[in-house]
Amino acid sequence: MEIIINIITGTLIFLGAALTVVAAFGVIKLPDVYTRNHAASKSATLGIMCILLGTCLYFFQTEGVFNSRLILAIAFIFITSPVAGHLVIRAAYNTNVPMCDHTIRDDLKQQQKITSE
Repeated sequence: MEIIINIITGTLIFLGAALTVVAAFGVIKLPDVYTRNHAASKSATLGIMCILLGTCLYFFQTEGVFNSRLILAIAFIFITSPVAGHLVIRAAYNTNVPMCDHTIRDDLKQQQKITSE
């Protein structure tokens, strides 16, 4: 049983580290604020959650202690990071930060034109 928990713990921590690295590359390489923020808020959130869950399992297995602080950290990151990402994108959109590709259909702008008329 200990080997299975070690495999699950290692997999979660490795997956979380890989997702965090992918998020870092996304923030560096993607062209505009909208796609960069998407990479940062989605991939990094899932990566950090996987790392914290793996850490929680590790300490539960080795010391027999359930760490409720790690579970609370997972819950708070799960709630706050996507909301913060959404607010940053919303602020960028409302201040007319340009998108990288002008072939994207902007449904929100079309809806705002209809309601303002």
